[in-house]
Amino acid sequence: MTLPMITVKDLCMDFEGKRVLDHVSFEIPEGEIIGIIGRSGAGKSVLMHLLRGVEQPPTRGSVVYHIAACPSCEYTDVQSGAGKSCPMCSGELAAMDVDLWDERIDGLKSRVMHRTAIMFQRTFALYGDDRVIENVLHALDDINYPQEKAINRAADLIDQVRLSHRMMHIARDLSGGEKQRVVLARQLAKDPAMLFADEPTGTLDPQTARIVHTMLIEAAKTNNMGMVVTSHFPHVIEDMASRALLLVDGKIAEIGSPESVIRSFTKDYEDIEPVEIPEIGEKILSARDVTKRYISVDRGVVKAVNMVSFDVAKKEIFGIIGKSGAGKTTLSQIIAGIIEPTSGEMNILIGDDWVDMTTPGIDQRGRAKEYIGLLHQEYDLFPHRTVLDNLTDSIGLEFPRELAIRKALITLAMAGFSDSKAKEVLNHFPGELSDGERHRVALAQVLIREPRIVILDEPTGTMDPITKMDVKHSILHARDEMDETFILVSHDMDFVRDVCDRVALVRGGRIVRMGPTAEVLAETGFDE
Repeated sequence: MTLPMITVKDLCMDFEGKRVLDHVSFEIPEGEIIGIIGRSGAGKSVLMHLLRGVEQPPTRGSVVYHIAACPSCEYTDVQSGAGKSCPMCSGELAAMDVDLWDERIDGLKSRVMHRTAIMFQRTFALYGDDRVIENVLHALDDINYPQEKAINRAADLIDQVRLSHRMMHIARDLSGGEKQRVVLARQLAKDPAMLFADEPTGTLDPQTARIVHTMLIEAAKTNNMGMVVTSHFPHVIEDMASRALLLVDGKIAEIGSPESVIRSFTKDYEDIEPVEIPEIGEKILSARDVTKRYISVDRGVVKAVNMVSFDVAKKEIFGIIGKSGAGKTTLSQIIAGIIEPTSGEMNILIGDDWVDMTTPGIDQRGRAKEYIGLLHQEYDLFPHRTVLDNLTDSIGLEFPRELAIRKALITLAMAGFSDSKAKEVLNHFPGELSDGERHRVALAQVLIREPRIVILDEPTGTMDPITKMDVKHSILHARDEMDETFILVSHDMDFVRDVCDRVALVRGGRIVRMGPTAEVLAETGFDE
């Protein structure tokens, strides 16, 4: 019989009088992978943080770790290690129960947390100026791993996450999928007995996500490591978890097999709102032979974008798809005027004038940038400003208060909030919102500027299916009501299929296929 590793009992959490976790109780055996699923705001991330022992303590309840601890040194193991010899000092490990949120435990909490690790959603937490292997070496140094063995151990970990071909690359130059694998290597360096993975693959393409899932499962089996994984993708929970937990409004609605829990989660998921195909207008963007070269110490000349040409029409939703590292994000930043291409033209229609984004100056790129909105996958909000402030004066939009509130509510509705929920969150701080809610506020922060073109870089990476349906319709409504044009960079092929009129498949910095969404997805295998 497998021994328990964590026992959660009667866990409650209140924020400003609102209960976000309501009498949650369950148990996680040693080595189990348990999946947590639920809509945005259900309490998934709050529960994850309490299990890890970070941020605020619960309003009530306990999170008890069942461990084996060495009385002579700081080493801890899972409970089944009790009676065995300590690998650090040869002392005998003794069984012990530790409540993470009991203030009387004095030092034991840090010993338990030393054997846990976490992968946060959308936060890579890397040393951006250091090489991949240096990032892993930093993690080994944090646990005082013997220096004479550290290089080989770091190389083994990088190989385990299948990134040996990027070992000497600078971390900031990696794709999102590659960064996530470096994060995983850094966490595995800690030899955790429990790994918390909060939406670990929400912004990765399907193939890269499957690689990360496989690596996580293999790591769990190899190291007898337990894992708690949250995801809004039902297939992630089904593929990875041996047991699943459904949260609804802070309560456990069901706990059991992944298949049964997913059926309960999706039973009311039905998109019945009709979608009318609008009349697409004239060209608003024209890219010709756009190229971006980088000089890398390790790789020489790198063509992140290579002779790319395409047009986008007014009111069109144009998708850019491809695997991690294909050049999608670089291309989107060139369109937004953040990165200057090495050569080529990026012309955008402003009023009756065509403006070349590759030409600097207030009458060229400076003029057009004001009408281009970009929501990056690594977005950020001002943590100490309310939602209203984030939408208005924090980004330089100074309105009389009444107009600011009205404009903010309209924009939040366009970003997928219901009217009542928009009013509720307006005076909240970002930390009081769920991750999905924060993402929708970030989308509203872009839309409130009334851009002509909106670039969305992985807009659904942390959203559950029902929230994605809301955002889908908010994008479609914004197109119709504001004559908005969208350029969508995404790995979420279901969302791309539902939203985009046309897509361009990018591979190795080039567009290798472009056309109607259904045709491109079918011909390239991205609809599988």
